[in-house]
Amino acid sequence: MPIEVLEKECRWTFSRASGPGGQHRNKVETAVTVEHLPTLVHGMASEKRSQGENRLVAMHRLRCALAVAVRGNQASSVDASMPPSEEWISYTKAGRIRVSESNQDFPAVLSEALDALHEADWEVSAASVRLNVTATQLVKLLGMYAPALEELNRNLVARGRAPRSIKR
Repeated sequence: MPIEVLEKECRWTFSRASGPGGQHRNKVETAVTVEHLPTLVHGMASEKRSQGENRLVAMHRLRCALAVAVRGNQASSVDASMPPSEEWISYTKAGRIRVSESNQDFPAVLSEALDALHEADWEVSAASVRLNVTATQLVKLLGMYAPALEELNRNLVARGRAPRSIKR
């Protein structure tokens, strides 16, 4: 979903927060919370001194949280025989995934990985074959955003399988 469309479905709140910036921080409402009204999923940011920067960080966090929380209708439309998206392919090469957690496309890449796992009944090896990456790389991608790895492990345990972990 384009960010402009997503923003129209959100409620923004601003407040003061402690942290770097000292006196400036206490005078200005730089802390930002953005809530996606249809799902009640939210993202927050308060570590930057500027409200504008915190808005960007909060929206990125919201998009990551939505990538984990929203499967349902979107995932059921994923066909296991479909090739990965062009966006996914642009971040993969020779079985490896190269995308930073701070990259603006990270939430979309994360969502595609989770959709593939959902479609494969959370079989990491089957999803990794569909996405043309190694199972280890897929788990490492999820490990970049802890709630995504937690979602994988919750689904694995619910199916009587061993949880996955990443080595740092």
